[in-house]
Amino acid sequence: MEEVIEQPSEYEMERGKPMPNLIHGIIQANLSFEFKSRYRNQFHIASEVALATLPIGTTPDLVLYPLFELDYQNQPAKRTDAPLLTIEIQSPSQSPEEMIEKTNIYFEFGVKSCWIVFPSLKAIAVFDRPNHFEFYHNEDTVIDSQFHLELPLLGVFS
Repeated sequence: MEEVIEQPSEYEMERGKPMPNLIHGIIQANLSFEFKSRYRNQFHIASEVALATLPIGTTPDLVLYPLFELDYQNQPAKRTDAPLLTIEIQSPSQSPEEMIEKTNIYFEFGVKSCWIVFPSLKAIAVFDRPNHFEFYHNEDTVIDSQFHLELPLLGVFS
C-alpha cells in the first residue's frame, strides 16, 4: 500500500500553524466572547491578526491591543506593532514545546503576556516572560496580573 503524505493546506502555509478543528473554533469563540463581555472598553480583541514577527511572521489565535482609533483605510498585511497579549490554542498536532517556542517569539516581538490554551487538559498557561508561567485548570479563574484580567475557565471550555 502506498503511503499518502498530506501536504500542508494553504491555511497552514499562510499562517504557519495547523488547520483548526471544531474544539479549537469553539474555544476561540468562547475566549473572544469572554474578553468582549468583560473588557470591550479597555482593549481591541481580535482573532487571526498577522504579526511581523521574525523570522517569517506569526498569526496568533487571539490578540489584545490597547484601544486606539481604527483606520479602516490603511491596514498593513502584517502588524509591526506588538499586541499587549497573544493567545495560542494548541492543536492536536502541536507539541507543548512548539507552543512554548511561540511565546518566546512573541516576547522578542514586544508582547507583554502570552497565553497557551491546552484543550485536552482544559487548562491555560499564562506566561508573563519567557519560560515563566502560571497554570490554570479545572474550575479556576485565569488571572493575568499584568493587565488585571480575569476569565473563568468554565466560560472558556463550555
